[in-house]
Amino acid sequence: MPYARARRAVRETVSGLPREFWWLWTSTLVNRLGAFVATFMALYLTLERGYSATYAGLVAALHGLGGVISSLGAGVMTDRLGRRPTLLVAQASTALSVALLGFMHHPVAIAAVAFLVGMASNASRPAVQAMMADIVRPEDRIRAFSLNYWAINLGFAVSSMAAGFIAEFSYLAGFLIEGGMTLVCAVLIFLKLPESRPVQDGKTGSKDAVGLGTVLRDGRFMSVVGLSFLVALVFQQGFLGLPVAMGEAGFTPADYGMAIAVNGVLIVALQIPVTRFIEHRDTRLLLVASSLLAGYGFGLTAFAGSVGVFALTVCVWTLAEIVNAPTQTGLVVRLSPVHGRGRYQGMYTMSWSVAALVAPLLSGVVIDRYGAEWLWGLCAVVGTVAGVGYSALMRRLPDEPNGERGESGESGDGGTKQEAPENEEPVVVDVAPAGTGPKPGVTTA
Repeated sequence: MPYARARRAVRETVSGLPREFWWLWTSTLVNRLGAFVATFMALYLTLERGYSATYAGLVAALHGLGGVISSLGAGVMTDRLGRRPTLLVAQASTALSVALLGFMHHPVAIAAVAFLVGMASNASRPAVQAMMADIVRPEDRIRAFSLNYWAINLGFAVSSMAAGFIAEFSYLAGFLIEGGMTLVCAVLIFLKLPESRPVQDGKTGSKDAVGLGTVLRDGRFMSVVGLSFLVALVFQQGFLGLPVAMGEAGFTPADYGMAIAVNGVLIVALQIPVTRFIEHRDTRLLLVASSLLAGYGFGLTAFAGSVGVFALTVCVWTLAEIVNAPTQTGLVVRLSPVHGRGRYQGMYTMSWSVAALVAPLLSGVVIDRYGAEWLWGLCAVVGTVAGVGYSALMRRLPDEPNGERGESGESGDGGTKQEAPENEEPVVVDVAPAGTGPKPGVTTA
């Protein structure tokens, strides 16, 4: 009976999604299975090339800066050129730049190509999220985003284990394997995924045009971006502040590896069943709860004195990550006008990219000047602020049970809801009453 129930649960979780989604999901999995460079980049620079930790940090920062810059540009490309062309350009550029990085030796050349890798790899995020919103029914989106996030973490877990063995054989092989597997993703997209961008009526195109200014003037959505940035700052500490703090407390890299491995194992094991549990629950409650769990999960780290206790704190904030990632992505889709999904997703992606830049500086300064306990206390404060922010924001969201946002991007507080084009079916959004961000080095494509 338990086996039969489990099989039925899996069948219900994966059923009803379009074929195009599964090709996109497969592309995501293949991409993450080949993601070796993010795992061993710091070791490659310090051990293989003999550069300092400071230089390795600079390269990581430039990689993150490339992602910040490409977020908005890729969002514009997604809306103007289409989802498929943007994905093809991003994946092909990533494959070439990653392979090229393996042959760079001069420090300036390494830094410059790492910047290009950051730009190229991050450019696929807005297109993937927009395409997923286009091809999946609104009532299935939370489930689809969860399955995609599950694929990301499954691929990342496997590639992280494989990266160590590949690095022992040849670092260059890791660069070339990642480039090759990313190129496979581009081929899959070219062969199997049609363009999904909604066709815009020529008579209303100029009236309903969505530009970056539209996104920036959308106060409600920008509030979500700001709250996403706060949550991302907290989650980043699991891979930035936590290893530094454990090292200063006398724990070994292996101890940190054992503790953080819980994160990937729990996501792979629990993402699908937790998604079934949260799929039809209140979005405000889920976002508030996940923000508080994240903040206080890291806050509890201040009391950890053994690897086992560190692992328990990882369990707490990993549960927050499992709930937050698909729920927040679904909220972003709900707030995005159909013909502006690329730009809106680009701005949302940028919140995580900026957090990836700020988090290392924040954790380093706080730990050096005040101690790790202050960092964990600050995480609790930031998580609380984010939870309060989501609670206040979601109270002001109007119920949208029978339609998506108008094409002008204006809805909600004082906004005017646009009528759907005559030949376009209204779309049911099952995200709020009915129902992230990725790890460092983890993209959503």
